[in-house]
Amino acid sequence: MLTVCIRAVILYLVSALAMRLMGKRQLGQLQPYEFVMALLIADLAASPMENVETPLLYGIGPILALVCLHALLTVLDVKCPGVRKWLCAAPSVVIRDGVIQRDEMKRLNYTLSDLCEEVRAGGVLDVNHVQTAILETSGKLSVFPKAGEESVRRRDVHIQAQEEMIPLSLVMDGRVQREHLKVIGRDEKWLQALLADLSLTAEWVFYASLDRDGFVSLHTSDGAFMRIRGIDGEGRGQ
Repeated sequence: MLTVCIRAVILYLVSALAMRLMGKRQLGQLQPYEFVMALLIADLAASPMENVETPLLYGIGPILALVCLHALLTVLDVKCPGVRKWLCAAPSVVIRDGVIQRDEMKRLNYTLSDLCEEVRAGGVLDVNHVQTAILETSGKLSVFPKAGEESVRRRDVHIQAQEEMIPLSLVMDGRVQREHLKVIGRDEKWLQALLADLSLTAEWVFYASLDRDGFVSLHTSDGAFMRIRGIDGEGRGQ
């Protein structure tokens, strides 16, 4: 038992040293090749820790080799743009000029739910208030609000504050969100009539949402964006 504990401590110290030599990045900031390195180091340390018959050098040696490989890849990452593009890919614009880039999201296997979640994490409740959103190589989404939608302290400009509300999604990737229609007291026929006025069907809508002011924002499958009145001030469908 004592031998197992000592081996565990040694492998922990070696793994911690290896991660320290790789830099101080947080897990969410790791590049793909760095993330793979971290997984391999954990796996290499686990085997000698579990099996006393496995020599410690069988774990320590490969870990140190990976640290050296990481150092080499880091140098190539800095010195060679071509290698960097292969290792880390490039940032991708998923919202450009206020329009959700459906083809780019499909290429990245990035869903609307992922997008909405990351936009909210960036401090913006409504995707339609975003001018540009860039998916960085680390997986983090950089969000830039439209002009006039930036966060300000309204008391500083003597404007009465109004609580923000999360917009309700009505259509996501061609699928009608019936539970959200029930929330606003509408049915699918109301939505179909609204879309018919624009010569659209739900299948041609990539994303549609209703904001607190009763406006419906639509992103169509062909990349068009439009915003129309959906519910009037008394809650009646337009």
